[in-house]
Amino acid sequence: MTVTLLPRRVHRTVRQVVRQAMTRTLGIPMLAMAATALAAAAAPVEAQGAAGSSKPTVAIMYFTNGALANNADYAPLSKGLAEMLITELSANTNIRVVERDRLQALLEEQNLGASGRVEKETAAKIGKTLGALHMLMGSFVIDPKERMRMDVRAINTETSELEYAASVSGKADNMLELLAQLGAKLNSGLKLPAVQQGFQEGAAVGAKGPNQLKSMMLLSRALEQQDRKNNTQAIALYKESLQANPDNSRAKTLLASLERGTK
Repeated sequence: MTVTLLPRRVHRTVRQVVRQAMTRTLGIPMLAMAATALAAAAAPVEAQGAAGSSKPTVAIMYFTNGALANNADYAPLSKGLAEMLITELSANTNIRVVERDRLQALLEEQNLGASGRVEKETAAKIGKTLGALHMLMGSFVIDPKERMRMDVRAINTETSELEYAASVSGKADNMLELLAQLGAKLNSGLKLPAVQQGFQEGAAVGAKGPNQLKSMMLLSRALEQQDRKNNTQAIALYKESLQANPDNSRAKTLLASLERGTK
């Protein structure tokens, strides 16, 4: 016998009809049996929903720019660092990471795109809207000698409480290596599911490539142009980013996607 799973609204309607019919004709005992049968039929639907949401979800806010010199020049890195941390964490296939495009759309919708620093309560609300349990808020500092520090705080969107904090520091030209280290700390510190067999730290972001600071600055500027719908400028900047660091696989992916969309 084949059992057809019905949507919840249909289940409610069927239950009402069954209750009325059984009460009039067969009395309370048969009504109880019918209710039990309907509950059993509904159980697989609930189980399917739970299975689909079993992976923990992470979202990442744009990084706060704390550069000590040439602050405006480094501003595009706010988006670029978030994009690359998303890429690194997404390499763990046992978690879900919200794509930057979804965050950008929500920030624009709520007019938060140019507001700078976001309080943790606001970040928690944004994370919850995006369906994330863990909302990551990052900041970076680059000094005049191009030494860099990145800090990330993880906020639980259900409680708005700080649940973990991590930092990495080193040369700005090793930026992608630092991001890979940060991703490993977050995977461990947030007690996320273990990475899959064969995972290579930093491979997703090209952490071993040359000219990482230059490549990231160009990629970050490309993201800004793409968000402004200036696709021609974005494509040119992605190509320059790849010339600086051919191992920047995220730049390759973004370039290919944008070129497909403009043909």
